[in-house]
Amino acid sequence: MLARGRGVTVWRQIAEAIEAEIAGGGLPPGARLPTEAALSLRFGVNRHTVRQAVKSLVDKGLVRVAQGSGTYVEAKPLAYPIGARTRFSEIVVGQARDPAGKVISHREAGASVEIAEALDLPPGSLVVMIESAHFADGVPISWSTAAFPLPRFARVPEVYGATGSITAALAACGVPDYRRAVTRIGAAVADRTDAGRLEVAEGRPVLVIESVNVDRDGVPIQWARSHFSADRVRLTVGG
Repeated sequence: MLARGRGVTVWRQIAEAIEAEIAGGGLPPGARLPTEAALSLRFGVNRHTVRQAVKSLVDKGLVRVAQGSGTYVEAKPLAYPIGARTRFSEIVVGQARDPAGKVISHREAGASVEIAEALDLPPGSLVVMIESAHFADGVPISWSTAAFPLPRFARVPEVYGATGSITAALAACGVPDYRRAVTRIGAAVADRTDAGRLEVAEGRPVLVIESVNVDRDGVPIQWARSHFSADRVRLTVGG
């Protein structure tokens, strides 16, 4: 029951009630919240009040809004080790979750000074740029922009699009194994692009990771800048 005279706004009381259900296991990770209409009926308030309550839970990172699908309780953060061998699919599968990758866009371009330096190429060298999103159990974990030298990695967009695996795409281009040579970790707040691709509220914390992978001979093969939802991963850095 809502206590309208205790000095706490109604929407905050609703948020506290839902948060208590999440903490108590009544709404487990991945569970879908009742609709606005159902919550309005349950608490005897209008939809605007419910919307305020849900927004506060989104802002705290307790739930996420999937456009056209509903509002879901956030899962336990993914333990994400970064070392010489960092493989998204292996990390996700190792925690009994289902990995997936999706190509958002790809194009050929001349390497910028930053990318050319990372890949040990002359500025303007042709690379294939790929924007992609990465999921665990259907929940967005990160999205990234990556560059691969051409013509060596011309098949990466095709194979990655079919398999959802960068490892498989690199193998198809003659790189059966690779390692992480450079990792730089920074922080930012979610902008409109992050919010849309990660299904988080604008202003939420985002981890930005720049990386360079090399093949067995130490030749740079991939530069990437990845944006992670900070609420959904716990980074550990090791060898």
